[in-house]
Amino acid sequence: MMHLLTLNNAKTIKGEKKRVLTGILYLAPAKISGWEVCPKRSIGCTNSCLYTAGHGAFSTVQAARIARTKLFFENRDVFMHLLEKDINLLIKQSKKLDYTPTVRLNGTSDIEWTRFNIIQKFPNVQFYDYTKVVNRFNKKLPDNYHLTFSRNESNDLDVEIALLKNANIAVVFDTKKDEPLPLEWKGRKVINGDEDDIRWMDEKNVIVGLRAKGKGKKDDSRFVIKTKKYE
Repeated sequence: MMHLLTLNNAKTIKGEKKRVLTGILYLAPAKISGWEVCPKRSIGCTNSCLYTAGHGAFSTVQAARIARTKLFFENRDVFMHLLEKDINLLIKQSKKLDYTPTVRLNGTSDIEWTRFNIIQKFPNVQFYDYTKVVNRFNKKLPDNYHLTFSRNESNDLDVEIALLKNANIAVVFDTKKDEPLPLEWKGRKVINGDEDDIRWMDEKNVIVGLRAKGKGKKDDSRFVIKTKKYE
């Protein structure tokens, strides 16, 4: 049977220290599957995508993500049925451990999941995502859903809108692993988003600082911010 949620992501495992069990849905990003799942992607974020990081480097994993994506678009009822089964399984595992069940549906996509009633169907599960679609902050989100806005090299205006809406904003810096992130950006405090992926526990009105990883280390598009500008 096909499983949709992944529980062994290196970053979400860090959240288990805070008694959080997280399942992530990884689809094939951009238009790799033939279906577009990242409507506001830029050249920089497309080129720096962590799609092939970690287990994603294996062709079998990539094929599975493509299959999931096609299933979502081509047989929605079956996809949602499998997703509900995986979430219920996550809830059971969380209860055994006395952990908080948490789900990130956009591991490598940017789909508006509130349209499909899956988040609303599980009010006792904490959902969270990153998004580059700023108008999602215009809508009342379910109480169990947290969104973090993501900056890229071509959405400066949307960043300003997100700031006005008091949304937390994820920003990628060229800071090396053993170096501290900038203290602030755009007048807001920068927190270390690499410590874990529990975005719904973050302070409000902060910048979620992320260090460039994988292909992002060679970015020259402005997707990754050069920290010397902000020293």
